[in-house]
Amino acid sequence: MPNILLVGNGAREHAIAEAVVRSSRQPRLFAYMKANNPGIADLSAGTRQGGYGDKANIVDFARSSAVDFAIIGPEDPLQAGVVDALQAVDIPAIGPTQSLARLETSKSFTRNLLEKYGIPGNARFRVFTAMPGVAEFLNDLDEVVVKPDGLTGGKGVMVQGDHFRDKEEALEICRQILAEHDRVIVEEKLSGEEFSLQCLSDGIHVVATPPVQDHKRRFVGDRGPNTGGMGSYSCEDHLLPFLREADVLAGLDITRQVAAAIHRETGQYYRGVMYGGFMITRAGLRLLEYNARFGDPEAMNILPLLETDFVDLCRAIINGALTDLPVSFARRATVCKYIVPRGYGLPKDHPDAQSTSARIEVGNTGPARLYYSSVDKRTDGLYMTTSRAIGVVGIAATLAEAEGIAESAVTAVRGPVDHRPDIGTAALIAKRVYHMASLRGPR
Repeated sequence: MPNILLVGNGAREHAIAEAVVRSSRQPRLFAYMKANNPGIADLSAGTRQGGYGDKANIVDFARSSAVDFAIIGPEDPLQAGVVDALQAVDIPAIGPTQSLARLETSKSFTRNLLEKYGIPGNARFRVFTAMPGVAEFLNDLDEVVVKPDGLTGGKGVMVQGDHFRDKEEALEICRQILAEHDRVIVEEKLSGEEFSLQCLSDGIHVVATPPVQDHKRRFVGDRGPNTGGMGSYSCEDHLLPFLREADVLAGLDITRQVAAAIHRETGQYYRGVMYGGFMITRAGLRLLEYNARFGDPEAMNILPLLETDFVDLCRAIINGALTDLPVSFARRATVCKYIVPRGYGLPKDHPDAQSTSARIEVGNTGPARLYYSSVDKRTDGLYMTTSRAIGVVGIAATLAEAEGIAESAVTAVRGPVDHRPDIGTAALIAKRVYHMASLRGPR
């Protein structure tokens, strides 16, 4: 009966908590959260609240709970060096050290790593610490993407055509970024279809989980501002309708090469999740970025399908023994739809902005699974906060059935809420298939 520490309080961590307590090893879960997640709290033997940068508090809770290992959910504690602090008192963790978390926390680190070790999939890019040379490189590209070098909550990427019109505006954005950040990355704008490939690494061996497609745009038809993710889907064949098996294998191969390069570069083994955001383009597979943890919402698509004991899986990652453990996922389709406040992603002066602190009621959601995110459980009920509230997941033999389960459950939540009803639907997916077919051309 191992004791396990979970750091994090979102829907992703709720899905992780569920996977932990499902284990046949009968673990006791202890959760360190920035805010109280009622779903995680109900699954835990003990909880503590505090900031993710408070390493002393996290270590104290881990030691007082006599935990065998920790699982780090979000990126903030990784950047803060929580894994390093736990390792210093001989508590291993699923998650990279502060140095290795640069895979996510420093976009320039990852781009330069691929370039240095000749790993395929890089976009054309340059990293700048000052403005000289920026204008020339901008003009050398057809269309561009501009990124600050650091964590931005998934909302810092500026894309030509979406966030700015021309190179002149791009130049001004670079100037603004360098006023607040040490570096700015300028990349070529890629065209294609994106997919998420979350891989598990013990530092030497890398195993892929089923690919997922996320939808970041706020409104139906992929319109509106980017969000942390309005929902996602995966398919029963462990592909996606526009994917070929070769695409997934290429993504896995890149990730394996990156894991090996990280060890060569730093002398440390990367133990945790390497979540690659990839795009299939006319010229082949390209890497958009890596995250150093499970995705949110993508974790909610794959963890409920995991057939391998999750605690055994965590131990294999810690012990460098992933090849000794068969890792399998159920052949089921999943659709995740996020319930959000009606004002989510809208300007603060919008009439619906006040909905971000409203009370909601959850009715009969049928066979769907609910994962709580930014909610506050009070004595008089459940309240939303400023971000995504509840991830609703349908799981079934086919994508159409899974979508129906998720959509039916979403409508059982009452209050000033909204969601993307088109996620996982045949109409939206058909657009992706058509887009990919037009890029690939005839077989």
